[in-house]
Amino acid sequence: MQVKSRHHLRSDAVSDLEETLSDQLGVSLDGDAYERVEFEETDWEVILVDGEPQVAYFDDEPFLTVRGANAYEPERRLVTVDAGAISFVSDGADVMRPGITEATDDVEPDDLVVIAEESHGKILAIGRARVDGSEMVGDEGKVVDSVHHVGDELYEFAG
Repeated sequence: MQVKSRHHLRSDAVSDLEETLSDQLGVSLDGDAYERVEFEETDWEVILVDGEPQVAYFDDEPFLTVRGANAYEPERRLVTVDAGAISFVSDGADVMRPGITEATDDVEPDDLVVIAEESHGKILAIGRARVDGSEMVGDEGKVVDSVHHVGDELYEFAG
């Protein structure tokens, strides 16, 4: 991915970002340097926290990247999948009900969510919920659209 521009965030922008992620996910970003990176051929914008791509904007909404979610371990907007779903989710597949073991009750349709595997809690992907968290576990249907996953261009980007 070709970088178009990069610049440091002002302290008020950092405060807004930290507050948003705290409200959404229950995480406290902890960095000394925050830098916004824009790319040539994609709409992605990434925030480097101390040089690591830990936050990205998905449809103008800031949210943790897979790397950021693994670093900060979110408590909210969390969807957990079983071992059978790991390879599919890691390859960018949307998440189907049968693969979900649990989801937090704070998830609402159109929310960005963090998708973790159940045995070690590792984050595999970021997705957009189609249904409430209370309706995610079940026998059939697609319930989360994948927007970013392990191994995609955003994941491979190194500040």
